Amino acid sequence: MPPASFEFATANRVLFGPGRIAEVPDLVRGLGGQKVLLVTGVNPARAEPVRAALERLGIPSASFRVAGEPTVDTAREGTAVALEARCDTVVALGGGSALDAGKAIAALAANGGDPLDYLEVIGRGQALTKPSLPLIAIPTTAGTGSEVTRNAVLGSKEAGVKASLRSPLMLPRVALVDPDLLEHTPADVLAAGGLDALSQLIEPFVSVRAQPLTDALAREGMQRSARSLRKAVLHGPGPSEREDLALASLFGGLCLANAGLGAVHGFAAPLGGMLGAAHGALCAALLGATLEVNLDALRTRAPEHPALPRFRELAVLLTGQPEARAEDGITWVKDLVQALRIRGLRAMGLDEADVPGLVAKARAASSMKGNPLVLTDAELTSLVQRSM
Repeated sequence: MPPASFEFATANRVLFGPGRIAEVPDLVRGLGGQKVLLVTGVNPARAEPVRAALERLGIPSASFRVAGEPTVDTAREGTAVALEARCDTVVALGGGSALDAGKAIAALAANGGDPLDYLEVIGRGQALTKPSLPLIAIPTTAGTGSEVTRNAVLGSKEAGVKASLRSPLMLPRVALVDPDLLEHTPADVLAAGGLDALSQLIEPFVSVRAQPLTDALAREGMQRSARSLRKAVLHGPGPSEREDLALASLFGGLCLANAGLGAVHGFAAPLGGMLGAAHGALCAALLGATLEVNLDALRTRAPEHPALPRFRELAVLLTGQPEARAEDGITWVKDLVQALRIRGLRAMGLDEADVPGLVAKARAASSMKGNPLVLTDAELTSLVQRSM
């Protein structure tokens, strides 16, 4: 399955370890930062220690709060703040929404123009020509892996869909992953984020762009997720669970950035625009059915496909049982999703009448290019119905 040649991209530096958030001021100074835009999530107070530490070094900052999943308007507003304050460095601290917004703002502040000049699918798709402002990406959740990806997902209310602003020039200069930041994460956020991370390990592993480096990370990440996610959500994340989930999320980001995704994320993008539900929860609701439909399609239409044996390997990695069958892995995923109290798509607001339009939008999503084979409309419809 691995191609004859491949490339592997990540942030310029990846720093991992408990307590490493204390290094942010020195990192900013090392990047030559004179004024910082602090991009935060819904709770700006979490960035207050970073702001205060920067101030002690004589580095002023402006702030921009991302209250929900970022949109085209979010990127416009944040870029205006960065330009007006004359910020030369961006520090994004929060979940995937804050990190994606930070990446979009850093790119637009350096390149000029409007998000729709560069967005895929719903925009003009122009290439960025200048490197983004130096960006330090600090995740406070364990899910998206956005700290090591080269794209920012932005929603469009007008188009009713999410699309990516994408370029190698958008990779953060520093990805700083401090597992201690997960200590007080709410259980529902841990659940949705952890299942998003798991899907971002599974989909690249069976992707048509799978490669040896991402395979190694996916195998390690899946085992860490399998042993720690349920315990962390149901009983609270201790130090070992925080480390496992933070690494699983980081590895998932590296895998998706270098091997692509599949139908889970192909559907999650338009569903996010249609329903406004959290991305991680959508991925979780779709994961079991997507594995099931792909496995059936491979067995029926492509029994010699190199992805097919990987479904049994997934089962072994997830269950820890050497004799596990492919179906056992799918059952394990479904049981986990149920145990973590993830709702189905109907409970998130999807109606049966929406399914044909959703299938059409998902088919056009860039993530679908990584799916192990092209699914028919009937298979895509069945996938959604099984996820309701």
